[in-house]
Amino acid sequence: MDTTTRRFNGPPGQEDMPYLLTPGPLTTSRTVKAAMLADWGSRDVEFRQLVADVRNGLLNLAGCDESYECVIMQGSGTFAIEAALGAFCPMGEVKTLVVANGAYGDRAAKILEKIGRPIVKIDKGDSAAPSAEEIAAALDADPAITHVWVIHCETTSGIVNPISDIARQVKARRKVFMVDAMSSFGALALDMNDGIDVMVSSSNKCIEGVPGFSYVLVKRDMLDMSRGRSHSVVLDLYEQWKGLEANGQFRFTPPTHALAAFHEAMKEHAAEGGVAARGKRYARNAQILIKGMRDMGFSTLLSDNEAGPIIQTFLTPRDPNFNFERFYEALRIRGFAIYPGKLTKRPSFRIGTIGKVDEKVMQGVLTAVTEVLAEMNVTDLSPLEAG
Repeated sequence: MDTTTRRFNGPPGQEDMPYLLTPGPLTTSRTVKAAMLADWGSRDVEFRQLVADVRNGLLNLAGCDESYECVIMQGSGTFAIEAALGAFCPMGEVKTLVVANGAYGDRAAKILEKIGRPIVKIDKGDSAAPSAEEIAAALDADPAITHVWVIHCETTSGIVNPISDIARQVKARRKVFMVDAMSSFGALALDMNDGIDVMVSSSNKCIEGVPGFSYVLVKRDMLDMSRGRSHSVVLDLYEQWKGLEANGQFRFTPPTHALAAFHEAMKEHAAEGGVAARGKRYARNAQILIKGMRDMGFSTLLSDNEAGPIIQTFLTPRDPNFNFERFYEALRIRGFAIYPGKLTKRPSFRIGTIGKVDEKVMQGVLTAVTEVLAEMNVTDLSPLEAG
């Protein structure tokens, strides 16, 4: 097949582009796309009201009480992560515990090291969940740890970490609990009042908006205490918050179109039935995909009780005719863009089950995979061993 023609032959509904079966950016509704057709002035009263609606809507969605604030930050999710780490993680002798079981926990640790904040790291590799007991033991062993950073859904593998159990152990020891809920917020249950002091997510995940901004939900007293602590001018969360509170405006040019799209996406999220309904659709997508891929002969990295509904990791077949780049391009021409693996131990690839996609799209993926395997003459789908 000529991979230069870029003629997408997937199911209808995604214009002339493939469905994005990735951890984000992801496929959005036509109405979310249409919300970006207007140009907004960043000082306009209508735009400032839109920003206020988004901030309040996110606080409500997370179950926040009056003690929390929402601060929007321009840039991808990692921008808000660095802003939050720089604002709240301590300097000096006290430490932050980073719980890592994939690339994104490792990234948080790297950021803290770069900005000179002391850390302790629990490294679970790339596909094992930390237990609340492990974290409790680490806190008891080192009284200098005052803050804990954990990923909710680690999209390196798709594993969902036991946030509620961890929160109970962290708060029982009166530590600050910070959660990267980048790929889970909006689809997996998360209530800030369950012991979460800081939560970070972004616009292009389970709310089904487009890339352009990220946000931090945090206790107001922590914001107040963070004044002057940031290592950055652009990523200063306290100053960003004070600017938004003063006049509803960003300190620097805001991503107006992305915010307008997100405003519409939040309406559609509520109309679908909120977190429970969105999570149910994603879970159904995941069930169909996993069953179909296993029926073909693929192996999943995670067991069913470990994998969440966000992204699914499949082990690379050992058949010598299997080549991921060719597999990827052939699927993309058929209308489906998947994702390479980020694992270092087991060769793999990932298929996202979030975004404006449903079981019909998942069935289309399975049909396309069957066609591509036949085209590549791949018959042995048993997993390639770690290199």
